[in-house]
Amino acid sequence: MKKILIPIDFSEYSQCATNYACQMIQKNNSKHEIDLLYVFINHSNLYANHQVSSEILGPEIKKIETKMLILQEDLKLRYPEIKTNTYYQHGNLYEEVSKATASFPYDAVLMGTKGASGLEAIFIGSNTYDVIANAKTPVLAIPGETENFKKDRVALLCNFKIAEIDALQQAITLIGNDFELVLIHVNKDDRDIQDIDTEFRAWIETIIEKTGIDNISYTVKSQMLYNRSAENVSHAISNVLIDEQIDILLITKSRKSIFRKLIEENIVKKVAYNLFVPTLFARVYPKK
Repeated sequence: MKKILIPIDFSEYSQCATNYACQMIQKNNSKHEIDLLYVFINHSNLYANHQVSSEILGPEIKKIETKMLILQEDLKLRYPEIKTNTYYQHGNLYEEVSKATASFPYDAVLMGTKGASGLEAIFIGSNTYDVIANAKTPVLAIPGETENFKKDRVALLCNFKIAEIDALQQAITLIGNDFELVLIHVNKDDRDIQDIDTEFRAWIETIIEKTGIDNISYTVKSQMLYNRSAENVSHAISNVLIDEQIDILLITKSRKSIFRKLIEENIVKKVAYNLFVPTLFARVYPKK
């Protein structure tokens, strides 16, 4: 069974994530089901008591269950072929998402965001950057301004590491492999461009062999242009996404990836908190 998990708080941002997920499933003819998870945070004791005795039903619980039913009915009208399931938990949202993903191998967690503080708004009471950095399930963050699912051009932050193949395969599970892949490399070590071109040609052959994606281009950005500043590199990555008209960004999280190389400069956090294209933060596989 293929499933996607979406934390729901009935905001426009979680609604955006839900719509995006349904469009993604519909356009790719995938068989994914959607699990909608609501976590009672401010009323955790009340909901815990309700689980012990169903006779204890506060007005807030009934209100949330009614909202969830309305949401499910709306999705069924617009996407009748997609099955949705609802789950309620109480406590800390991050912990409950972690428990859910530990108990079932979701293909991704989809989260709606609202820009600079959007991810923090989803994971109330937790360090959102740690959530992304340590997630055992791929996390697909959807900016609140995203109206439609598109996958014409998908970008991957590239450092020629095997974890990038894992990230691509995780993306393919969600969206297929019929897209143009744009590889973005930040030349932090000021390497000779001809050496990088040679490495790209070999790496592209590997990607084609491992993933079946054969429509691939690449761009190299010099670190020197950004004065080794986190703000400037983050801004440069954003500019590349705009210039290349990127629909989805993929980021790996292995220790040898660009993600880890840029951590000390806080760049990935800045990218994460200022999302304007859907971004998949890939799962990290344990060492064998």
